[in-house]
Amino acid sequence: MSEPHISVQNLDIFYGERHVLKDVSADIPRKQITAIIGPSGCGKSTLLKSMNRLIDLVDGVKVSGRVFVDGVDIFHKRVDVTDLRKKMGLIAQTPNPLPMSIYDNVAYGPRIHGSRDKKALDETVEHCLHAAGLWDEVKERLSDPASKLSAGQQQRLCLARALAVKPEVLLCDEPTSALDPISSRCIEEQLVSLKKEYTVVFVTHILRQARRLADHVLFLYLGELVEQGPAEKVLSQPSNPRTRAYIEGVFG
Repeated sequence: MSEPHISVQNLDIFYGERHVLKDVSADIPRKQITAIIGPSGCGKSTLLKSMNRLIDLVDGVKVSGRVFVDGVDIFHKRVDVTDLRKKMGLIAQTPNPLPMSIYDNVAYGPRIHGSRDKKALDETVEHCLHAAGLWDEVKERLSDPASKLSAGQQQRLCLARALAVKPEVLLCDEPTSALDPISSRCIEEQLVSLKKEYTVVFVTHILRQARRLADHVLFLYLGELVEQGPAEKVLSQPSNPRTRAYIEGVFG
């Protein structure tokens, strides 16, 4: 693998006394899709949210170890967390559009970061809605409330909103878990197309989805990184017995 986009080194995370991640070291390749898999409660979302420091918002969290993005240790005291989160877009499990119009949802981030040029905002909104596969469905009703969209459309709107601030990385926390199969497939297709420009890291509990999308896989179990590597190798010929047992459905 070439130089990783994200490198996690000896990461330990505690929520109070609970040891959630245990000495995790992993590399995330640039402009590929990396799936984080494992049973519920094994630390998948915690690892994902360590990459943009959203775990800072958890009461009683304690972190040791290092996470590098583009060679910069994001837990260093001089790192601007706002700039970091601009670089690392997050798509949550449940669609969370802002209580405003479709247009304003996408324009919100650029406006927060100082963009006031109407023509530039129009171009950004159209470009990001195209990238999220939503433009043709909403172009005639951009002023409608985002709440009028279906759940699948709302999730694609959240993807467009994340893209509008020009991130380098898309962090996706089970982004299709609340969607119907057709909407899920649409989100999957958009993620595959977006890896040409972005590094994508997604948490999933659906092994079929990991097989469809992932170039690279991390398998977590009880807070430990058990195995990592190319998706084809990890999902078809795992080297660790625990990985094999999980993939074969012995537990999970």
